[in-house]
Amino acid sequence: MPDPQTTAVFLAARDGNPRAREDLCRRWLPAVMRWCLRMGGPSVDAEDVASDVFVIMLPRLEKLREPEAFEAWLYGITRRTLAAHRRRAWVRRWVPGFFSDPDDPEARPDRRAESQDTSRRVQQVLEELTDNQREVLVLCDVEGRTDEEVARLLEIPVGTVKSRLRLARASFRQGCARHALVEPALLPSPGGK
Repeated sequence: MPDPQTTAVFLAARDGNPRAREDLCRRWLPAVMRWCLRMGGPSVDAEDVASDVFVIMLPRLEKLREPEAFEAWLYGITRRTLAAHRRRAWVRRWVPGFFSDPDDPEARPDRRAESQDTSRRVQQVLEELTDNQREVLVLCDVEGRTDEEVARLLEIPVGTVKSRLRLARASFRQGCARHALVEPALLPSPGGK
């Protein structure tokens, strides 16, 4: 947290200030939702996961001493919460119709169908990656984070990030070919970045 105002909010929230806790959650909700949406997969409800992340984070906040470690710490909670939700998601796959997803009445059917099909196929390709590969691909190529930022978030060496990213990009390209998807612009050419 390089921003002094954000650090002040963190410190007040850690000390139990209810308004600061609410502000901290509001500030970090977009990032947590992005992580959940991009890494959760189709079988995981991103809003449920994000909600659980904050339910887990708030009582543990007082144990975190270093404000600059907050982002990596919060990402770790998100990562573990996503893994738990994915483990439970088998029910959604094996019991069709048990969980209903109401259609959006505002969306045009043709656009919604095309978008859903492409999204489903891209998500399927992402699901085929290992968890480690999917993480670095989403964080680096979708969110645009640097290798160093991702290494800090995942608490692994930068070289490991680069290695996983290279393998993830290759696997993603192969998956796109298998699923008849045009290679997305988010992936640089081999040796890129």
